[in-house]
Amino acid sequence: MTTNTRWQHLIFDADDTLWENNIHFERAIEDFLDFLDHSTLTREEARTVLDEIERANFGVHGYGSAAFTRNLRLCYEHLAEREISEDDLRTVMAFGERILSQPIELIDGVEETLALLAERHDLTLMTKGHPEEQRMKIDRSGLGSYFRHAAVVPEKDAAAYRSLVAQLEVDPARTWMIGNSPKSDINPALAVGLNAVFIPHHATWRLEHQDLNGDGRPGKLLVLERFRDLGRHFLD
Repeated sequence: MTTNTRWQHLIFDADDTLWENNIHFERAIEDFLDFLDHSTLTREEARTVLDEIERANFGVHGYGSAAFTRNLRLCYEHLAEREISEDDLRTVMAFGERILSQPIELIDGVEETLALLAERHDLTLMTKGHPEEQRMKIDRSGLGSYFRHAAVVPEKDAAAYRSLVAQLEVDPARTWMIGNSPKSDINPALAVGLNAVFIPHHATWRLEHQDLNGDGRPGKLLVLERFRDLGRHFLD
């Protein structure tokens, strides 16, 4: 499918669309499971407990490294088979706390593609998580100048997309949400009449997995293999 290359409104996800993010959380989880070393639960079973804790706490603590660190501690306190010491808790929490100090690693093709797209289209950044943490990552990425607006929201759902469209005063039919998460980027955008570009990431957070729901929606759904492929659809 070829898109209309005239002026479009392109809304970009940040984590795992513009830069690597979830790989740092996955490494922390692997180290946590090593440290937990549960005698009866498999690694997958212990991970499922962590998933349940994270789901239960989204509405309370939100997303980001601080919330994740808190969830690791809660999981350890729930599953630990030995007396819990302060040293153990500090070790567990360090797995999550180190995420914030990881360097920003842009995904291949992102900066050069954004530079070209910004010359022809209206670019917005929309990300969820802790506001200070997300804005710090935007600053450290060096990509902020390509976007006329950056929104950090607590959750990326249909209501958040409706609010952003109203705030930006854009035409939904000429607006595209671009991201790697079916749950947060693609399906809710399609649900409110936006178009969407799905760019899969090999390490998308498992709690963001969902079947793509493009059938019967008013918006168009485009699936690409790589970020730089956006140029073939919005620049040619």
